Amino acid sequence: MTKDLFKKRQSRNRHRLTTHGTRPRLSVFRSGRHIYAQVIDDIGAVTLASASTNEKDGKEAKSWNVDAASSVGKKIAERTIAKGVKQVMFDRGGYIYHGRIKALADAARASGLEF
Repeated sequence: MTKDLFKKRQSRNRHRLTTHGTRPRLSVFRSGRHIYAQVIDDIGAVTLASASTNEKDGKEAKSWNVDAASSVGKKIAERTIAKGVKQVMFDRGGYIYHGRIKALADAARASGLEF
């Protein structure tokens, strides 16, 4: 039941993103311990930038809290802007916009990404 609702929210969100814009999308995946973000150009089918709490450089003690998610938001914003992309669409997947997802989005916005 829960997985069905997640898939329904995910497909509804992706449908909105694919029909309303041509900007790259900032896709977020949240596991129990880590959070991953990548900027994907769907037209060219290529990943422009990625960041996660599971990277070797800059690993934090706790990778599953809101502070770690905000640091991933800062990293993905810096790497995306370095590639020359400033405007993206935020793809939260099926996750509710709350907690770690919200912290990542707010940090990315504060670091200069527009969505």
